[in-house]
Amino acid sequence: MSDRVRSALRGISGVHVTAWKGDGEADWTLTGKIVARIAQAGIHNIVSAGNTGEFYPMTTDEVVRSHAVAAEAAAGKALVTAGIGRSLREAIATGKLAARAGCDAVMVHHPLDPFAAPQSQADYILAIAEALDIPLVAYIRSDAIGVKDLARVATHPNVAGVKFASSNMMLLAECVRATQGSSANWICGLAEGWAAAFHALGARGFTSGLVNVAPERSLAIWQALENNDYDRARHLVDEIAGFETLRTKYGNGANVTVVKEALGLLGTNVGPVRLPGLPELNDSERAELRKIVGSWGSQRAAAE
Repeated sequence: MSDRVRSALRGISGVHVTAWKGDGEADWTLTGKIVARIAQAGIHNIVSAGNTGEFYPMTTDEVVRSHAVAAEAAAGKALVTAGIGRSLREAIATGKLAARAGCDAVMVHHPLDPFAAPQSQADYILAIAEALDIPLVAYIRSDAIGVKDLARVATHPNVAGVKFASSNMMLLAECVRATQGSSANWICGLAEGWAAAFHALGARGFTSGLVNVAPERSLAIWQALENNDYDRARHLVDEIAGFETLRTKYGNGANVTVVKEALGLLGTNVGPVRLPGLPELNDSERAELRKIVGSWGSQRAAAE
């Protein structure tokens, strides 16, 4: 497995948004520009068709196109990981197309089947890992899968990392303990706000939607953690806390909406969020977001 892939995953995995035109169709030109901007900023790994990219509201054809657009736009400046999932056959097929389009790895979305058995979810991920020639990142969004099965996934030869997106820190600690000395690569899947806690337990790197708006802030937090400077990391997270809290409204339904509207406030109109996400913020929420984004400019000026 490529050391470049494993190393990039220990950095920042930035999930790019997908821009929509006024008629609801994808704006691939603008989406490519957003990816290029994130890559140019120095983000280590760009995830295409992740949750911030609206994977589930997209058609399979749109997912495939998103991967190709991201791979071309990144132009080798960042690793590109393709978000795949849904049925096993679809996941394998889209993964193979992503590899052909130039993506460096795939990320398997957590299965949403209400009748999925915990051990079978692990088997689903491993079946995809066996079928593909490029490395795989496993996206774990619940604590339903036990340590034994998570360890099976994490130590598979073609699994480059586990994006652990459960807030069950005891489970994470057990997983890290159970896989010490192995190839397991645990990653914080809950963005900047959780990165310090994950880092302290042995997970390296984190995911981010903030990179669409302020990649320099994500990079500063990552660098502080690399230096084991938890005080600085905490201070930097405090500065984005309002933004991240706003994203959690409506059971995380506003997650992508806040990122997209922040881009709009900064001059890049990427369209509303597709249903069943929250299409747009209300007036009071938008005013709050405007204040938050505006304060970042003030903080930057003060620091200079």
